[in-house]
Amino acid sequence: MTELADKPLRADARRNREKVLTAARAVFADQGVDAQMDDVARRADVGVGTVYRHFPTKDALLTALSDALFEDIAAYARETLTLDDPWEAFLKVMWYGAERTAGDRAFAEILAHEGAAPVPHTCPGKQDLNAVGAELVRRSQEAGRMRPDVMIEDVGLFMCGIGNATGMPHPCPDAWRRHLAIILDGLRVEAASHRLPC
Repeated sequence: MTELADKPLRADARRNREKVLTAARAVFADQGVDAQMDDVARRADVGVGTVYRHFPTKDALLTALSDALFEDIAAYARETLTLDDPWEAFLKVMWYGAERTAGDRAFAEILAHEGAAPVPHTCPGKQDLNAVGAELVRRSQEAGRMRPDVMIEDVGLFMCGIGNATGMPHPCPDAWRRHLAIILDGLRVEAASHRLPC
């Protein structure tokens, strides 16, 4: 980490950084990754130089947004580990994660293209979410509530699919709720008619 990054921000700089992140969350959620830094500056009511001072590239800003989102969902998921019913805990995490990401075009696009990034990015929040999610899957399977052939990697893929589908036309408002309900029903142990191919 650079010396500049290690320095604590002044109160006004912290406020500006938060304004930029809040504005960027709205702008990128609406316009996707093609949104411009100028749009973020206008929405935050700051100069574009202020945006670039905190986030030297658009990629850096998008990374900060996706990292914060993963950290939030991971923190919620970790809290559910204390619940007695692991299946109910798993459902809570899925609904919470979908609520937080539904309609966020940029987040869906970032996840879809994550593997194509020239430099892999390590996100502690995502790693934590994967670890907690894997534990919830394991507990749900041991409790006989989730089909035994589900893997944590499946969960990430279908959540990406739901995120991408939120931008598609559908006769039902918030159609992602229908799609998530269908998927979650398919994960129940009683829904397994045959073993999943691998």
